Amino acid sequence: MAELLVDFITSLDGYASGEGWPGFWGLEGPEYLAWLGEQPEVTHLMGANTYRQMSGFAAGQVPNGEYEFRAEEAASLDGLTQASKVVFSSSLEEPLTWANSTLVRGDAVEAVRAMKENGSGLLGTIGSLRLSRSLLRAGLVDRFRVVMFPVITGATGAERIYDGYPDVALEMIDHRTFDGRIQLVEYRPRVLEHPPLGAPA
Repeated sequence: MAELLVDFITSLDGYASGEGWPGFWGLEGPEYLAWLGEQPEVTHLMGANTYRQMSGFAAGQVPNGEYEFRAEEAASLDGLTQASKVVFSSSLEEPLTWANSTLVRGDAVEAVRAMKENGSGLLGTIGSLRLSRSLLRAGLVDRFRVVMFPVITGATGAERIYDGYPDVALEMIDHRTFDGRIQLVEYRPRVLEHPPLGAPA
């Protein structure tokens, strides 16, 4: 059976990006980049909006506010291009132009449920806030990982991650600090029907 990881990078105040900021908010360091390079092979899951944005970047479309990709961003995009990607969309048309991408139509939750039951290895979301939220609500997420960068983007933050989420209990299974400033936390999530009635055991 495959394992499903929801994987976010965020500002401290829970935004997935910020207008005018570079990738990683310009705050990645050698320890964090080395850790990224050591990650196991994963099949990336994404929705149409993330696919359009990331495939555009991979094709050389530079984000607003930047003149060119920094070396760290280019290396990350190269890795994504080589990886297997599954895109859930009813609006995109085949064939998808980004290498190693497969288009899946229909209900994403049921498709991922089947991928988990019939597959092996690691499935991981990239961006795709609505998809990640739907998979969590359905109880399909085995691990929920957040890497927080030391910046508050109150004026420029975009894509608030946790809006619309259910209440979720989180059991910490890993934590780490990179480069003395970037914080990773990883949990096993459990969706709650209602807040706990008493203090944690």
